[in-house]
Amino acid sequence: MKPVSINQPLTDAEFDRLSDFLDKAGTSGMNIESTDGFLAALICGPDLVSPSEYLPHIWGEDYTFETTKKASDITMLLMRHWNTISNALQRTLKVPDVYLPVLLEDKDGVAHGNDWAIGFMRGVKIHPKSWNAIFETEENTAKMIPFMAFAHEHDPDPLLRPESWTPKKREELLVTMAASLTWVYRFFEPYRQAGVSNSKAQNRLPYRELPPMQRRAHKIGRNEPCYCGSGKKFKFCCDGKEQFLQ
Repeated sequence: MKPVSINQPLTDAEFDRLSDFLDKAGTSGMNIESTDGFLAALICGPDLVSPSEYLPHIWGEDYTFETTKKASDITMLLMRHWNTISNALQRTLKVPDVYLPVLLEDKDGVAHGNDWAIGFMRGVKIHPKSWNAIFETEENTAKMIPFMAFAHEHDPDPLLRPESWTPKKREELLVTMAASLTWVYRFFEPYRQAGVSNSKAQNRLPYRELPPMQRRAHKIGRNEPCYCGSGKKFKFCCDGKEQFLQ
């Protein structure tokens, strides 16, 4: 049998097999949606993160494979999916395109996007200092708002939760999140090309603790220009949710 190329996308059966494994691996691991977001963040970021560092986050720190063959099989599926995401994002450097996140739907056919965003932010926090550059301006910070909004939608702390959305608003934010993913990938492309390691990134970008996401004390009028500098009316843009990397 001809070996499967590492660049070959997963078949539906392989995708289901990986999803089933993740669902059964344990509560400390990720499901297929959060895994997709997690890998996307690692691929977008400026640092090269080794599999030995990030794979335990996916299936859980305490998970033990029954056999070496099983471990090799699951790792290969993850590597192939990594390359699928990576290849799609690389295309966005040349053509106006996006990577469509893997979003699970509920029984009503609604994709919520929370697990994907939570996975993405877990990926950011693997090397949080190296992401500091993206938070140097409010305009750039605004690009991260969709990821944070979905990640904190059901946060136990009410100060971290965004205001509730209509179904239409959710769909719009999901589209915005996919577009922001392309922007983040392009933003860090010079860093990846330069081979900026985590240690070099820390030297180049002084680390500063960033405050947690909180609602703005001053309520902006819905028809006023959005504070992120997009030029859009506030109600059509950030809608009062200012968030920062924790």
